[in-house]
Amino acid sequence: MLDFDFEPEAPGWSKRIAAFDLETTGLDLKTARIVTACVVVLGPTGEVENLREWLVNPGIEIPQAASDVHGVTTEDAVRDGMDPLSAIAEISQELKKLNATMPLVAFNAPYDFTILANEAIRYQLEPLEPQSVIDPLVLDRKVDKFRKGKRNLVVMSEHYGVELTDAHNSTADAVAAGKIAQQIAKRFAELDIPIESLHDAQAKWSDEQSESFAKFMRQQNRPDFQAELGWPIRL
Repeated sequence: MLDFDFEPEAPGWSKRIAAFDLETTGLDLKTARIVTACVVVLGPTGEVENLREWLVNPGIEIPQAASDVHGVTTEDAVRDGMDPLSAIAEISQELKKLNATMPLVAFNAPYDFTILANEAIRYQLEPLEPQSVIDPLVLDRKVDKFRKGKRNLVVMSEHYGVELTDAHNSTADAVAAGKIAQQIAKRFAELDIPIESLHDAQAKWSDEQSESFAKFMRQQNRPDFQAELGWPIRL
């Protein structure tokens, strides 16, 4: 009897993806401004096929707490950054173009896509309406529900064997998110469904996960804690 070591067949949707990440001035989805962005196209084995990066002058002071995370100061952004209207238009157009032929990957998608949408509205641009999105965080919580521990990008990179050498750099984070999505796709056969169906399923799973977390928080003496619903954009 022969013993074959083979790579499982990856779902079609995972073979070419565009991963997206932002670093910003803060965590509030309505008020945060974009400081850096990356959109990277990954091929079937996670190789980088195309990469675009942006450094943006957000038009406001970058809080020290945010600079401490991503390394960009107000002085850096003012000196070297694009004006936000041009940058947001370019980012949105690049994602729209790529989304016509492949899914967009974003780790914790409502963060990046909602901030991008609010920035577009702020500058009277048409917000991106992504048609097929893959969120590794939502997928991981669904397919490996009872795994203990944190599920941030650093922890999940290690869990799925993906190198992440510069966390909170938008390029490093985008590449890692894309590769994690591809690894999850290979490991869990139930995700081998049409991308349209998977997109719709994630919207449902995300709300279920948020409701479950809210229920847990209310049991921890937080009776007013409310679930944050909406995926991949939360407006």
